[in-house]
Amino acid sequence: MCSILGETMTSHHYDAIDRASRAAMARLTSGVSPYAAMAAWMDWGLHLSRAPGRQAELAELARDSALRLMMGPLLPDDGGDGLGSAFSPRSDDHRFDHADWAMPPFKWWMQGYLATERFWDEAARTIRGMRPGSGPRVGFMARQMLDAISPSNVAPLNPEVLDLTRTEKGANLIAGWKTWLEDAAYEATHTPHPHESDYKPGENIACTPGKVVFRNRLMELIQYAPTTETVCPEPILIVPAWIMKYYILDLSARNSLIRYLVNRGHTVFCISWTNPDESLRDVSLDDYRREGVMGALEVVSDILPGCHIHACGYCLGGTMLSIAAATMARDGDDRLATITLLAAQTDFTEAGELLMFVDDSQVAWLEDMMWDQGYLDRDQMSGAFRALRPEVLIWQRAVDRYLLARDEPDFDILAWNADSTRMPARMHSEYLRSLFLENRLTSGRFAVECQVIALKDISAPMFVLGTETDHIAPWRSVYKATLFTENDLRFCLTSGGHNGGILTPPGKAGRHFRLGHRTADKQYMDPDTWLAQHDPQVGSWWEPWGDWLSEHSSAPVAPPGLGSERHPPVCDAPGSYVFQQ
Repeated sequence: MCSILGETMTSHHYDAIDRASRAAMARLTSGVSPYAAMAAWMDWGLHLSRAPGRQAELAELARDSALRLMMGPLLPDDGGDGLGSAFSPRSDDHRFDHADWAMPPFKWWMQGYLATERFWDEAARTIRGMRPGSGPRVGFMARQMLDAISPSNVAPLNPEVLDLTRTEKGANLIAGWKTWLEDAAYEATHTPHPHESDYKPGENIACTPGKVVFRNRLMELIQYAPTTETVCPEPILIVPAWIMKYYILDLSARNSLIRYLVNRGHTVFCISWTNPDESLRDVSLDDYRREGVMGALEVVSDILPGCHIHACGYCLGGTMLSIAAATMARDGDDRLATITLLAAQTDFTEAGELLMFVDDSQVAWLEDMMWDQGYLDRDQMSGAFRALRPEVLIWQRAVDRYLLARDEPDFDILAWNADSTRMPARMHSEYLRSLFLENRLTSGRFAVECQVIALKDISAPMFVLGTETDHIAPWRSVYKATLFTENDLRFCLTSGGHNGGILTPPGKAGRHFRLGHRTADKQYMDPDTWLAQHDPQVGSWWEPWGDWLSEHSSAPVAPPGLGSERHPPVCDAPGSYVFQQ
């Protein structure tokens, strides 16, 4: 200890100085740890430096790519060997869809870029002895840099921009420049960009009729009004993710999962989480379980006493629901009739591209930033998700806004996507460390109220849904629920991504799903074998899920009233928390 200006400084004070310094730097990097990035590059570079065989392999790849680029005009379209003279973009990469990209010189620029992209995809492959995450992180950072210098982002190199500029005599560039100045001003002043949309919660989205029947500091509980003469006695409680607003499950009438369930004769309750501020900085992960999931169950049990409850969790809400269900099973609480997990992970060893943002250095960096401000801000969080698909969510958006002067599309799901939330500092830190970083839930080390819980204790039937192109909760990771449970379980794999796959109402074109049934006496089947043995079925997964819920419900009864004597209606749905900014 020492004394400065007459006051004794302890190690706690010095640590606070360090954390404040790191928090200030973290704001400049939007929460991304430069130390984690440098460690990955160092790990990759050192291992590559002592791998002459790998160096020779990459040199050969560079040589072959250069030859293909030089000989491209002389080769047939397939390159003379079936490999193609050009380097084709991925099927989901639409930056080069314009027809003129197939014409020189635009074709040469595109091919040169794609050849470089292919080289770095191969160069970042993990080398024997490297830390498991270094290769993917290097590849991710290389793609970020390459996406920034793509010829599609440069007006003189983009044929679509040149064509429009000629047609409009440069008006598109002038309009785009004005848009950029406006966006830069909002960014510089940390002012939220006004999102002009025709979709408004409570008007044409999040508008299924109902009442808020309970409210505490973390959530409002909405009970939806019945639309059928009879309903299943067992109500449905939906636990959405707290990372975004709940109404991804109650968008427009045509694709509202909540409305669909109500119209099928279910009494539906849904949690609407608060948008936390600095005052909730010390709220814990277990507080979300106790005051959120368990608090909602208590209210539903009061409104419908004696009834078992169908519980459904989406994304992080599904993870929390699985924790609550395992705790209830341990404690002998049998109120759950069934459990549904939608794109929700219980094991995080294969948690997808988000793992590139989670290591000790990165989590400590985020913790210092959250320690200073009390929460993880919406922009800091959404930036990480945009970075997973930068060619679409960052650069293509910039080209559309600033070079092509196109108005952003206005869809219900885009309006919801722009309505992000914050996360309390303590809760988010506990979530990252205990689940993402240490994977405690499926390794027998996740304790609730000082006692470890186990998913295998859950006896209620489960319906687990994964989506084929999910980059947030990859379906093979979601499928691991079948490895750590021993109950009756149906696993469904649907087309689409993390959000779009969930929004699959009946009649939506181009949708399919696969459905399997694992009874309690069956052995584990690995995901690739499961995929090979289950053929896709055309249609929406909503229908077989609805049938499954009906199978586990009792004979229909008259609809209950909204609320109860202890929990009378507070206000109309969608409540007040959904409007918090």
